[in-house]
Amino acid sequence: MIRPRIPVNPLPTGIVTPLISPTAVEQQHHAACACQHHAPAPAPAPAPVAGPSLRLTPTGLLAVVGGGVAVVLVVGAVLVSLLLAVAVTGVSVAICAVVLRSLLNDSRRPMR
Repeated sequence: MIRPRIPVNPLPTGIVTPLISPTAVEQQHHAACACQHHAPAPAPAPAPVAGPSLRLTPTGLLAVVGGGVAVVLVVGAVLVSLLLAVAVTGVSVAICAVVLRSLLNDSRRPMR
């Protein structure tokens, strides 16, 4: 039977677990026959490191540029509308202040 090989792992207590060694019967069996089922497997080749995989066609580049322009236009429109709202609010508050000041000044004057 195939037995799994347990690697040597240091435990937190400092005790090292040894490898399970094959029994004498298994050693004699492998010496007598040239079986390959216990031969170590070759190490897998390391995977090649891929570079940047983003490749844009001219159509894709136009789509990306168009999307960027659309985002800039939308964000610009939102910011301009917010600035306009702040300006309108400021003007209306100023008009209210002028009207209130004139009303208060009129109430302080003596009646003739």
